[in-house]
Amino acid sequence: MAESEKSESSGNDAGAASGKGGTATKTKPKRDRKVSPKRKPPQHLPPWKVLLHNDDKNEYRYVVQTIVELTPLDEQAATIRMKEADETGVALLLTTHKERAELYKDQFESKGLTVTIEAAE
Repeated sequence: MAESEKSESSGNDAGAASGKGGTATKTKPKRDRKVSPKRKPPQHLPPWKVLLHNDDKNEYRYVVQTIVELTPLDEQAATIRMKEADETGVALLLTTHKERAELYKDQFESKGLTVTIEAAE
């Protein structure tokens, strides 16, 4: 028998032995589905107020520009809040969660404006 005939016949023998015509396939065992523990739905974070205080050291235009720059408020809303702070001493800029309120406070203070935060209860 020639060398090429030996290799062909041995390949055919392996296929015949498996009973699948030369291609052996394995089936993957089924895995058990992981059951996640029951979780509570996400809770809303408690709201915090960001309050702008009146100060006489900044010009109106600068205050409005800073509010527009740092918050999602537009120029009209920023002007209303700036006037309220000027007339009453304090104005509510917005309400958000505590970490963002702290961020707003730091950003306004870096621009020279006085802002405080408090729980909105």
